[in-house]
This record gives sequence, structure tokens and C-alpha cells, in this order.
Amino acid sequence: MLQSNRVLVGLLMTVLPIVQNVAAQISDDHDDRLVILLSGASFATASNRWFEMGCEQLGADPVNRAKGGESIVDAAQRMYEGALYSAEELEDIDIFVIMQVHDQDVFHDTKGVLRENYEEYSFPLARDNYVGAFDYVLKKYMDDCFRLREDSTSRYYGSLCGKPAVILLCTHWHDGRQLYNRTIRLLAEKWGLPVVEFDRYVGFSRHQLHPSTKGQSSVIYSVDTQIIDGQTFGWHPQRGDNAYIQRRMAAIFASQVRQIWLLDE
Repeated sequence: MLQSNRVLVGLLMTVLPIVQNVAAQISDDHDDRLVILLSGASFATASNRWFEMGCEQLGADPVNRAKGGESIVDAAQRMYEGALYSAEELEDIDIFVIMQVHDQDVFHDTKGVLRENYEEYSFPLARDNYVGAFDYVLKKYMDDCFRLREDSTSRYYGSLCGKPAVILLCTHWHDGRQLYNRTIRLLAEKWGLPVVEFDRYVGFSRHQLHPSTKGQSSVIYSVDTQIIDGQTFGWHPQRGDNAYIQRRMAAIFASQVRQIWLLDE
């Protein structure tokens, strides 16, 4: 009996590390970390850092697909081509953040470009079709997520709603771009989507000039300027982990995510 117990203990001591190693591998293969996809242009590229720092604060994995010079029309084209995210990435993405902030009207369909069925859009879209491009991006992402319920390889297979399409829209980083900021909020209201309100919480306003410079406060945080409605505003904010505006934007972004996503403490 004693000999049998010794054999059993020896066997357990041999098998236990193997079992623990396999369990660790399974855990790695089923990572529960939040995954956030970002589409944007020069204000959202990785060299800015607000998105990556915000994700770090959230314990999330950033997937940054922003490209300088692109607009929402380019994002729609990349989605049409299947290049913004792969089928495998779609499975893991939890939140889709859109920061395409050209100062254009993204809501009012004054040219009759909107299509009820997003598959009826003809590509490439016209370069000035911001309204149609936003409509396509939102509808296609929602549909891609919903259709995962029909994909036998997806963990959402057979579910009622498919994969929940969680989308975050963004304002410009300050309130100088009034047309875009106003109409992106109208678009968000139409779809019931949350907005990362950088312009509201950045810490200054176009309505009040800086007391020292007597100019727009956004200028002192920027590397260049632009004229909007006859006033000089900051254009591209200073970049990097230590840039005040990037850290402020990271905090605003992370705060909004916490309002819509229950994070494990």
C-alpha cells in the first residue's frame, strides 16, 4: 500500500507541471483583454500617443489603423476592400473608435447620397462624400458584427444579436472645428452612439482667448496653425508620451470607454 502511494505521488509530481503548462496555454489562447480598433488620420496615428496611452490605462490592446492624410472616405474604401480589419480581428475587436475629423458636415444629406442598403454604395466614393462614407462605415461594421452569428467558427455563432457592435465617435481635439463637431454629435444622436468629447473636456474654449497670448489657446499646444472662419487655431497638437494634450486626450478617451464598458478591476 505504501509503495502504491509513493508511485501515485511520483506520477502526480510528473503530471502536474504538464497540466499547469497546458492550462496556461489555454488561458493565453483565450485572452480576455479588451481590444480597441482605431480609424483616423494624422490626429490619431501612433506618433500622437493619446490612443495608446489611453488603452494602457484601460488594460486594453490597441489596434491603430490611422493613416495621416486619410479621411472617412478612405476608411470606407478600406472597409469595402476588407483591409481595415480581417475576419480574425473582427472576432476579437471589442470597441471600434472613429476619429475622422475633417471639418465637414457629416450628417445632412443635402446631395441625396445616403443609401438604405449600404451594399448599394458604389466605390470608390466621391472624395467629398463624407455623409455617405460615415453611413457606410457605421452600417457595414454593424452588419459585419451581426453576421458573426451565422459563422460557425465564431464564438458568437448561433447567438441572437451576433457580436455587439460597440462604436465610439470622436470630436476634434478642440472646439475650433464647429461644423464637424456639431454634425458628428447629430450623427451620434441618430444612431445612439457615444462620443469622445475631446472638445468639451480639453480644458479651453474658442469662446475665450488666452489671457497671455490674446489668441486661441489651442495654438500654444500645437506645432502648426490653421485659419478657421478668420481665426487662427492650433492644428496638429504636440505629440509624444510627455505632451500635455496627448495625456489629456488619453484621459478623456479612457474615461469615455469606462462609461460604456465594464472593466475587470
